[in-house]
Amino acid sequence: MKITRHPENPIVVPGEYEWRLATVFNPAVVKDNGKYYMIERTAGSLTPCKNFLGLLESEDGVHFTHVTDKPVVTPDMLGFPYGSVQDPRMVKIDDTFYMTIALRPCAMNYYPTGTGIPERSIPTYPDGWGEEEGHWLTRSVLLSSRNLIDWEYVTTTTPLEINDRNNILFPEKINGKYALLRRPEEYIGEAFGTDQAAIWITYSDDLTNWEEPVLLAKAENAWEGKKIGSSTPPIRTEHGWLLLYHGVDQNTVYRVGAMLLDLDNPNQVLARTSDFIMEPETYYEKFGYQIPNVIFPTGCVLDEGILHIYYGVTDTAIALATVPLEDMLNHLLAQKM
Repeated sequence: MKITRHPENPIVVPGEYEWRLATVFNPAVVKDNGKYYMIERTAGSLTPCKNFLGLLESEDGVHFTHVTDKPVVTPDMLGFPYGSVQDPRMVKIDDTFYMTIALRPCAMNYYPTGTGIPERSIPTYPDGWGEEEGHWLTRSVLLSSRNLIDWEYVTTTTPLEINDRNNILFPEKINGKYALLRRPEEYIGEAFGTDQAAIWITYSDDLTNWEEPVLLAKAENAWEGKKIGSSTPPIRTEHGWLLLYHGVDQNTVYRVGAMLLDLDNPNQVLARTSDFIMEPETYYEKFGYQIPNVIFPTGCVLDEGILHIYYGVTDTAIALATVPLEDMLNHLLAQKM
């Protein structure tokens, strides 16, 4: 299987507006009514690294322009004036767009080293912000919109006392219920059945009240030895739900794998790549403003049989890779569990 990086990568880069001068990365992408729409994660500064979400559109899925010159989601809108909204994933169910985001009540200062995870410090905020331990945890939130510009709060999908990100909604109900993927970082140890942060799944009748999550997949290989997490919203195929996921090794290198989940019972993993399908290779995937050696897909669009994989690189910019769906499925089915 050959995954092809677009020759114009990175296709979206920082600049233009004050709220995206420092970084743009980890986008949500959908195709609707013939157009591609992208929700980008941005930052105007790294000190503090307060993140916003901007909206772009494209006719060809490569060349994107902003729909509005202001962010469509800010932490202020959710009641967190010093917070950060991060890593959107988006699906459309019926006539409504749903977006899961990670929300940190207070933003950190980041100081890139160029060789690994950035050094960081805690800013001083007024009015008691930053004084509680929970202000530095990352919870996950579900938003909804009819037009991709005006977003409404639906619910907080995870407990407030733990770090839980990479929450991703399935694009349709399964057996009458909404399905959600999670990555609770504190769910480790013998009681949870995994030694590293892993992928869990949960269900809801109403998008607000969620069942206790069930462990779906945990790290199995050295390239995912530190943790794994869901990357892009699942795509329905004739062989199962196609899910891209990321694995992080002990050197904090981010790579990409794939798995197939049963269409009627996505708790069941039908196939999973034993080796990664993408790893940092190019300069823009190895070096950037923040974490080196990062490929982090958060958007995947199936268009005329081709998977368009949108991914953040080094927490700095956005890149695109493509692969025929048939090739991806054949690769996975050859490793059927």
